[in-house]
Amino acid sequence: QVQLVESGGGLVQPGSSPRLSCAASTTSFRIPTMGWFRQAPGKQRELVATITNGGPTNYADSVKGRFTISRPNAANTVYLQMNSLEPEDTAVYYCAAKTTITYFNYWGKGTLVTVSS
Repeated sequence: QVQLVESGGGLVQPGSSPRLSCAASTTSFRIPTMGWFRQAPGKQRELVATITNGGPTNYADSVKGRFTISRPNAANTVYLQMNSLEPEDTAVYYCAAKTTITYFNYWGKGTLVTVSS
């Protein structure tokens, strides 16, 4: 069982650049793929960004060029650097891990990011 704990959310100003962090409870193996999803009020959960071992990344079109996902080489930790935040980025952000081939099978509880002046 893998537990994921997110941190770094809160109330932020439009245009700001906060960073979200997520740490997994296991160090016995390297999680193949980690990612960030978000769910805005009244909307479905959507992919934000993913990163696999070796570094390939994938981003939602809405965050390309503004958000950067990263992982330290030797840790089951993932970061999401968010730049130029907009009110439309307001959502609960979830960290996720994929140890299967097809789907993300571990999820954090989420951290709320509210973008407002």
